[in-house]
This record gives sequence, structure tokens and C-alpha cells, in this order.
Amino acid sequence: MAVKRGYNDCLSTIKPVRDFLDVLSGKWKIPIIVSIGVGNDRFVDIQESIPGITPKVLAKELKDLEQHQLIKRTVVGEYPVKIIYTHEPYAETLTPIIYAMKDWGIGHRNKVIGTRKE
Repeated sequence: MAVKRGYNDCLSTIKPVRDFLDVLSGKWKIPIIVSIGVGNDRFVDIQESIPGITPKVLAKELKDLEQHQLIKRTVVGEYPVKIIYTHEPYAETLTPIIYAMKDWGIGHRNKVIGTRKE
């Protein structure tokens, strides 16, 4: 029995998209990457820049992003100890994707909600 071409084409797209979603899915990972990208490098600064995120969730998501080599955690040996979060160069590969999602979101909001004319 021959496998349909559409099936293989579909899988060749779905599998890498699933990999992307496995790493970056959820409510918080992309906002964290954006926050660090605009210069928020300390835990409290990242937390304050993302409304609604709890310290526990932020800590977990930062560990996940570090594990996937998207961010780097650096301990500065001063007193008191200071922890800095920065992008790894690999995170820069997400920049065009994030901007594409931003553009789509703006377009979608305008389409669904409409642009208010005052």
C-alpha cells in the first residue's frame, strides 16, 4: 500500500512545528525571551515586565529556556550575589519569528475587533 504524498508532506511540516511548540509553548516563554531581549537582565526586572507571572513560574521557565540553550544564567560573585540573564546567540534565531507573530497578532486584532475610528 502506497503512502499518500500529502501525508508525508504534512508530517514533514508538523514534526518540526511540534518541536518548536514543545520548546516555546505556553503563556510565558516568548514574553520572557522578549523581556530579556529588550534589556531586562535581572529576575525582578523580568518579572515586573511581564504582568501576571509569578516568581515560581518565572524560575521554572527560566530554567527551561536555559536548558534549551536560549538564555544564559550568570552568577556575579559580588556581595550580595547578583544573577544576570542574557540571550544566547541561538535565541536571536527567534527574532524574525517573534516579529512575524507580532505582525500577525496586530493584523488579527484589527480584523476581529476592528480598528476604532474616533
